[in-house]
Amino acid sequence: MSEIEADGAQSADIKRVMELLPHRYPMLMIDRIIKMDGSNSAVGIKNVTINDPFFQGHFPGHPVMPGVLIIEAMAQTAGALVIHSMGMDASRLLVYFMTIEKARFRKPVVPGDRLEIHVKKVQNRGPVWKFSGEAKVDDVLMAEATYSAMIIDNPGGK
Repeated sequence: MSEIEADGAQSADIKRVMELLPHRYPMLMIDRIIKMDGSNSAVGIKNVTINDPFFQGHFPGHPVMPGVLIIEAMAQTAGALVIHSMGMDASRLLVYFMTIEKARFRKPVVPGDRLEIHVKKVQNRGPVWKFSGEAKVDDVLMAEATYSAMIIDNPGGK
């Protein structure tokens, strides 16, 4: 469910996130969105647990969340923001990465972390959206990237 905060920003619980994104377990990388400001910015949350399937192999005895999945969490947060702001039906859309730039991984993300994904729109031209993202744990920067994606109609969608 989306809720409107006192400052006018909106949030989305897991049910609403699943309405906004086509991703499902094990590829759904965000648990909720605590703030959405129009189509401009959002803050998503990923509660990292040892039960996440990627920890079985990355790495046994030293579990670290893969950097590509942190970038995926950024993209999903941005995608949910775009779909929410445009009032679109996620089942009819596909989002394809076009670029990932300036990706930096500062510190490892481990089980027990509450990953906050901060995304900001850089630009939008038609179906192409560009965002910058930062992933933080306890206000410490863990990873950052700039990325773009294209939203297209899903030929197999409803």
